[in-house]
Amino acid sequence: MHVRLRRALPLLLGCGVLLGGCRGAGAEALTHWPVPPPPEPAGLQPQLWVALAARLGDAPLSLQAAGGTLQLRDADGVRLAGAVLELRWGWASLPQPQLIQRRVLGPFASYEAAEQAALAWRRQGITAQVAHPGDWEVWGPPSAPPPPGVQARLEQQRLKQRRVLQAREPQRGPAGGWQRLVGPVQIQAPQGMRWQGGVFAGPFRLQADASDRWTLVEQVPLERYLMGVVPHEIGAGSPSAALAAQAVLARTWALRNRQRFAVDGYHLCADTQCQVYGDPRQAGAAVRQAVGSTAGRVLAWRGEPIHAVYHASNGGVAADEDEAWPLPELSYLEAFLDWSNLGRPPVRLPLSSPQDLRQVLSRRQGAYGADHPRFRWRRLIAEADLVQALGLRAAALGAPLRPVVLERGASGRVVRLALAGPRGQEVLVRDAIRRRLRQLPSTLFVLQPAGPGAWWFEGGGFGHGAGLSQAGAIDLAGRGWSLERILRHYYPGAALVPVQQLQGQPSGGL
Repeated sequence: MHVRLRRALPLLLGCGVLLGGCRGAGAEALTHWPVPPPPEPAGLQPQLWVALAARLGDAPLSLQAAGGTLQLRDADGVRLAGAVLELRWGWASLPQPQLIQRRVLGPFASYEAAEQAALAWRRQGITAQVAHPGDWEVWGPPSAPPPPGVQARLEQQRLKQRRVLQAREPQRGPAGGWQRLVGPVQIQAPQGMRWQGGVFAGPFRLQADASDRWTLVEQVPLERYLMGVVPHEIGAGSPSAALAAQAVLARTWALRNRQRFAVDGYHLCADTQCQVYGDPRQAGAAVRQAVGSTAGRVLAWRGEPIHAVYHASNGGVAADEDEAWPLPELSYLEAFLDWSNLGRPPVRLPLSSPQDLRQVLSRRQGAYGADHPRFRWRRLIAEADLVQALGLRAAALGAPLRPVVLERGASGRVVRLALAGPRGQEVLVRDAIRRRLRQLPSTLFVLQPAGPGAWWFEGGGFGHGAGLSQAGAIDLAGRGWSLERILRHYYPGAALVPVQQLQGQPSGGL
């Protein structure tokens, strides 16, 4: 036991992320447990490392083969095989205590907001890592001063133990016992592995992350990954051009966001913090056709994959990127009325006044995607909801609390919302508005009093509003629009190119 732990320590305590390098035999402070980054997706068949489950390490885990056996091999060459493999985690003492010490920025409502804070640090020459231990955060050296206007705190732990993984083959009975494993652990599933109601082909990895938890990762070719994304994101019954547009965007988004979980040693997650990824084998003929017909094609701008954001419904007006996240200007993401000439509201952008926005919200005829169930909506929010959104901060602001719109973006979306009390206010900015007030489908809304201590939020759309509206794409495809025309409509100026051209020169418009 002790020998195996000591053999693993050179990998766990490498100098690459030590503050100040390696000096002497004593354990220096780490900002986090170092994890090797995943390999860069490359070539005509790029591979993604997708986390099927993250932050493991408390509850036992059972892995089941869809047929035949699972074949496991750890970093020390230990091998197990069985139709079912049972896993559990325990603790092992470190040779000496290890100090984890870091300055933490956040929490942030999105990866995009955290990434901008990390870039601000990096421009100052400070090593910064975006992390997601529960919320989006940025980790840096404890001595680093935070960027202006960003919340920061110091975290410090002196650890005497690390999680260790054990496994057994239950078919051998209690006599088989548990075997200690050294990560990363490779798992082959010749006939697939059952997971969350589906079957995944793998191969798989079990590996420790930057927070001393563990992750179950599938190594999946990009095109197979899309089979598991497209039907979950837009719906398998969508028209063919809409499915094809979603395939291009999901492929582009995956490559653009491949660094999202680099600190934990994989590329992407499988839930709504990334793109929802399910069993690729369940993809029907229409989804397979959409992925196959667009194989290897992405949207690019200046030789790089675009920020290929999309959402369910824009409520008839698309958002600029800086209405959702603190991003630099992206010319292919602009605010516009997503409308045919029929019934178009008599307003011009920017929609800076609530009166102009009411003109938009009072209309449906001619808007693309108007059949979406949240194209128009109302939510009654009471003072108690504001108190809940503020948490401990509410008491400091006093009562009564009320919402106040401070600023709107070009599309009329609220980009700064104050929750104000007699002793001050808390200002929610961009994506933090829906993170705190989870009842809101979007930030495209106007306020209307609904009696003492209550307000109607009357709005439209579902999601951030930038880029492709899935409801709009489905509508446009039903009207006979092509894949290229739909993408040009929502991302003007972006180029539809083969993936191998991403590092070359831009190839012009669609």
